[in-house]
Amino acid sequence: MPGITLDVMQHRLIVDSSHRSVIQKRRHLGTERSAATAAEVKTLLEAGFIRKCRYPEWVSNVVLVKKSNGIWQKCIDFADLNRTFPKDSYLLPKIDKLVDSATGHDLLSFMDAFSGYHQIPLADEDQEKTSFSDAVRTEQCQSYVSAVSKQGF
Repeated sequence: MPGITLDVMQHRLIVDSSHRSVIQKRRHLGTERSAATAAEVKTLLEAGFIRKCRYPEWVSNVVLVKKSNGIWQKCIDFADLNRTFPKDSYLLPKIDKLVDSATGHDLLSFMDAFSGYHQIPLADEDQEKTSFSDAVRTEQCQSYVSAVSKQGF
């Protein structure tokens, strides 16, 4: 998969062990939404960002949002997974403070957020937690994915 190597960085999900895994009830999509989902899933499979998953303990639903240009955008509803993350009482600092604090360091990375965070690989043990189901099959993510609810990521 293209992007950052595991030696440099990988994303880990910190899940509270007292929570049970959740398999969301499958939402039925109409024909137009099913076709849009199938096309997007096919693209992600071919790119190596997701893979097929068998017997997952966590399954989230696909949610489609129509963009202003009329194209359907696929998101994944990680609301149940997000509830298991410990709450962070510290707000993210402003970007100018982050850049200023990097003064004097040898390396500064500006991740390309336009690419949908597909550059950061997800740790192997956490990939099953990001499984999602469309109308036909269940897939699991191999990298950091965009979601409807981004709290906890």
